Amino acid sequence: MSDLKTQPTSADVGAFLASVEDKQRRDDCRQICAWMQEATGDPPQMWGASIVGFGSYHYRYASGREGDWFLTGFAPRAQNISLYIMAGFSAYEELMNRLGKYKTGKSCLYIKRLSDVDSEVLKELINESLAYMRMTYETS
Repeated sequence: MSDLKTQPTSADVGAFLASVEDKQRRDDCRQICAWMQEATGDPPQMWGASIVGFGSYHYRYASGREGDWFLTGFAPRAQNISLYIMAGFSAYEELMNRLGKYKTGKSCLYIKRLSDVDSEVLKELINESLAYMRMTYETS
């Protein structure tokens, strides 16, 4: 089995966020970072070169593959900000209906800017996902 390529690093999160070129995206990422740190009680940590993660959980698949991943996190990308909502979205239809303008992948929420979404709903979504992850997996 191969190891995950994205691993926690000791890179400086503040320096990484300061390097985000677009001022609005940089400010939005700093706000998201503060919300996720408050929600998890964990400090931000770089995972790989471009993901800011918080906390961790241990997963084990039926295939025997296992590993550790962050509970929640985000990454500033060229076209949007990717927020990692590890519980996915299927259980949160009511919240998603109130969130605003976004796109999703399996566990990724893509937003252009924070002003496109309701910040209170976003914080609730982060907290609901964290509660699910902590109830379901070994967390640290």
